[in-house]
Amino acid sequence: MPSASPFERLPCRPQATVTVFVEDAPVEVDRHDSAAAAVLAAGLLPSRTTPTSEAPRAPYCLMGVCFECLIEIDGAPNQQGCMIPVRDGMRIRRQCGARDMHGEDHHGDA
Repeated sequence: MPSASPFERLPCRPQATVTVFVEDAPVEVDRHDSAAAAVLAAGLLPSRTTPTSEAPRAPYCLMGVCFECLIEIDGAPNQQGCMIPVRDGMRIRRQCGARDMHGEDHHGDA
């Protein structure tokens, strides 16, 4: 997945990487990154839409305050991506629209 993001990594330490899958595409990221940083590095924008208006959203504060970074991680929706460290093989997907109480997606496919 080519990066169309202005997210730029600053050189600060030697990188040890892991591979995560963002929308099923393999992306190599620093092993110290959060899932939200992986989303930005992969250029996955928007990373979610709001439940009511389906307005596009993306990671914003990256410190756990704004909740704009909600994504699906390893099949679990509503994960605050900025607070979850990546791990090798992690699967990250956009979160679009509302979720029901049973965790099933509503993507307008019905």
